[in-house]
Amino acid sequence: MQRESALERARTIHAVHPEDEDAIIWLGRRTAYLGRYQEAVEIYSKGLVLLPESYRLLRHRGHRQITLRRLDEAMADLAKADQLSLNQPDTVEQDGMPNAAGKPRSTTKGNILYHLGLTRYLKGRFCDAAGDFTRCLELSRNDDTCVAASYWLYLSARRCGDERLASEALSRATTDMDLLENHAYLMLLLSFKGIEMEDLPESLLDAGVDDATLGYGKAMKFFFEGQQDQYLSELEQIVQDTNWAAFGHIAAEADLARD
Repeated sequence: MQRESALERARTIHAVHPEDEDAIIWLGRRTAYLGRYQEAVEIYSKGLVLLPESYRLLRHRGHRQITLRRLDEAMADLAKADQLSLNQPDTVEQDGMPNAAGKPRSTTKGNILYHLGLTRYLKGRFCDAAGDFTRCLELSRNDDTCVAASYWLYLSARRCGDERLASEALSRATTDMDLLENHAYLMLLLSFKGIEMEDLPESLLDAGVDDATLGYGKAMKFFFEGQQDQYLSELEQIVQDTNWAAFGHIAAEADLARD
């Protein structure tokens, strides 16, 4: 009910300001939060007809193209967003579904690179993905964005065969990181370092996303240890049991399709 009300407010604002970049973005975001991803993409696409140089609209459309498994389209959007934003200042991106502290943790340019890196990872372009996540880390302003980018950088670097870069990514994970989000990513990085944490309390996890995150991290640990049967079994379980829109779920699909 709360998300429906938020969407109605976004519709009202957009109706009054149909060419306003923020109004278009929030209408698309509020639509996507209700699982209406194709409709959100169409909203961003119409906005890009009006504002073709909007790297923010491209960032959000690229994200939802990933959700819809349109990886080539996502890569094109996010690569263009990266180029258009190169000489622009980086700004904090407000959260549509805030964390418990109500403090936004990510930035627009960081999100462009994060999602571009993820798209290239899903396409099996692991060395390119490692480059994107390295740049994403350079923009990190807090431990939440650091641990998220470090996790995908570690996986990308390992699969690219760059052990030095993988080691550097892993070294950023410590038990005293100041997190409001992304506890699952830290738990996985520490596990890759051989530090097993106690199970995180449910209050720190988003079951709809983190079940897939933790499952995919577990699968990758099997993969790196050469336990192919366990790796494939874990991927299949993720695809069967977790949230279709979660990045861990999409990554499991991509790995199964590739293997």
